[in-house]
Amino acid sequence: MRITLTAVFTIVAYDAEAHDPALGSEVSWAFFFAALPLALAALAYGLGMSRLWAASGLGRTIHLGRAACFAAGWLSLAVAMVSPLERLATELFIAHMIEHQILIVVAAPLLVLSRPLAPLLWALPHRARLTAGKALRSSIVLTPFRKAASPFSATVLHAIALWLWHAPGLYEAALLEQPVHWLQHLSFLFTALLFWWALLFGVGREAYGVSIFCLFATTLHSGFLGILLSLSRTPLYPAQGHAAAEWGLSPLEDQQLAGLIMWVPGGMIYLVAALALAALWIGGSSASLDEKDRHGFPTR
Repeated sequence: MRITLTAVFTIVAYDAEAHDPALGSEVSWAFFFAALPLALAALAYGLGMSRLWAASGLGRTIHLGRAACFAAGWLSLAVAMVSPLERLATELFIAHMIEHQILIVVAAPLLVLSRPLAPLLWALPHRARLTAGKALRSSIVLTPFRKAASPFSATVLHAIALWLWHAPGLYEAALLEQPVHWLQHLSFLFTALLFWWALLFGVGREAYGVSIFCLFATTLHSGFLGILLSLSRTPLYPAQGHAAAEWGLSPLEDQQLAGLIMWVPGGMIYLVAALALAALWIGGSSASLDEKDRHGFPTR
């Protein structure tokens, strides 16, 4: 845990110094705004997980694989939000797109697979943990969550966030105003967490077909957005590529490469996820048929 926290603040200090050797408030406050929640999340997760393991044995309540997923997802968030990549993203469209893809198709599914709610709750004092657990089980929280976290609803919400923030007006506002930039990141991350949770855990094994369909739909619409960026003959966001020449690129080339990143690597991750769910779906169906056969039921 000490190593993790030290890494966060080292990255922040490095990036702030790269902006302003005097560590001006404009840079340092912006990056500490992102680093502080990350540090608190890591601290809470580590504390809650140690309490769970002490109560029930290492790896029994929280599997080591889930802890590894949380660590990988947390590090992905740190790379996207408090590393030099965040600074470069305001100058190069390619870096900005890589940052968004890390949030949406790397950090979000890893954090969902880690199922961090239990250790985060166990980080709280006993009475606060009981109160928080009761609040999370209340209809006020569960009813809207269940509606938003259905596969179709989550897919639509994620698509709206993706397309809305790539409208030229909002995208350039995110480049020019730091609070709008953080709101953009939070929108991508929150809807991506909802999307991946709905597809991985919001349906049973018998409904994996719905998740595969939603992944296919997301591959199509995000790929189409990537194609629009890649094949455009003019820069759609004039404020984005002002530093492209320093990297040997024109603003249009910078945009086209960013679109290619969204189109190909992003689409490949959705495709791999769909194939994995298809394998689980087929494997579950085969196991169910084998079970029926062992009990004397006819199989086709």
